[in-house]
Amino acid sequence: MPDSLRITAAETDPQLLTLPWSTRLEDWPAQHIVKLPKGISRHIVRFSELSGQVIAVKETTAEMAQREYDMLGALAKLDVPCVRRVAVIAGRHTPQGAPLPAALVTAHLKFSMPYRALFTHSLRPDTATRLVDALALLLVRLHNVGFYWGDVSLSNTLFRRDAGAFAAYLVDAETGELHEDGLSDGQRDHDLDLARTNIAGEILDLAASGRVEGVDPVAVADGIVSAYRGLWSAIHDEQTFSVSEVWRITERVRHLNELGFDIDEMSIETEASGTRVSIQPKVVDAGHHTRRLIRLTGLDVEENQARRLLNDLDEFRLRAGRSEEEEELAAHEWLTQVFEPVVRAIPFELRGKLEPAEVYHQVLEHRWFLQEQREASVPLAEVLTSYIRDVLSHRRDEATIMGPLTETLTAPIGTRSPEVDWRDLV
Repeated sequence: MPDSLRITAAETDPQLLTLPWSTRLEDWPAQHIVKLPKGISRHIVRFSELSGQVIAVKETTAEMAQREYDMLGALAKLDVPCVRRVAVIAGRHTPQGAPLPAALVTAHLKFSMPYRALFTHSLRPDTATRLVDALALLLVRLHNVGFYWGDVSLSNTLFRRDAGAFAAYLVDAETGELHEDGLSDGQRDHDLDLARTNIAGEILDLAASGRVEGVDPVAVADGIVSAYRGLWSAIHDEQTFSVSEVWRITERVRHLNELGFDIDEMSIETEASGTRVSIQPKVVDAGHHTRRLIRLTGLDVEENQARRLLNDLDEFRLRAGRSEEEEELAAHEWLTQVFEPVVRAIPFELRGKLEPAEVYHQVLEHRWFLQEQREASVPLAEVLTSYIRDVLSHRRDEATIMGPLTETLTAPIGTRSPEVDWRDLV
């Protein structure tokens, strides 16, 4: 290992030194490669193992690697959904002394999927819409903290299941800029125009390979514009109403909470005549339901999953006769008497198929389906047995295919997964 090798890392991991940094990334030996689907990238990217987790390694210049490493760190502090930075490896040389590109190392996001992995066989219109909606929300969150992406696309995003929808995570931040004073309308519009152009091109590329049926690439791309503008308007537009309609303040807050946002401050102004009131949110943070669920139960899940679990928790509280003042007590009872027993009931060999929160969401969906079918209530134990037998046991193992090992899996990291029909995952 050359003495000039320089490692920048938030946490020291001696195993970083065991990877073959003196070899070009495209020539890394098979024992250091983990087989995972990846998106399109202008750089060479490989997946490898590091201390029991899967990492993504990207070759680039030392300056760009350090810049992106710093940017990912800044975004993480702002609680923006993005991949976690691990290290920058600079000063690489071959055994003969020839210089090699620097490498940016990030942690692979468990249970995540690049968009092309979803469409190996065919792109469904509803799936395309859900992906675009997830990307629109991510872009709103990025712009809200003053981040100009500069390369918005499906390829630069990873997607995780979120209670029937998808949650989007930023992967590539090398073109991004963080502006403390916020973004201008022109910067936001430019990012949005890039998103529309890139998405249309990506869908057209899928069409050229025969994987698009009944999908209009331009309409899908236009969808991000309307979804983005609707969200941005709901968060930032000023609202004016008469003094007799002050209930609209509560309505505005509730609507933003339903969209997953919290309000830290609200600006309220009244006219001199006292007949009109104007309100405008000042500081808005995403993750309203996620934060509430963490506070009550300690469960850290995606936003839609949190909303679904909270609805079930609230129903449990009402059935148990707990008042709103006893919410924390009811949450503890729900966690220990309902959620955890369902998760523990999943057979060991099936626990790598979906995340616990997604499993619980699907159990609730399955209960609704059975009750609609029978037109009668169905005990949760019977629902769970039916779900495991008729649904979960037939799913592909997403943890094995899509991400690093969890404690529920027994195959060693790097074991190649069987061939997958990706339609089973959509």
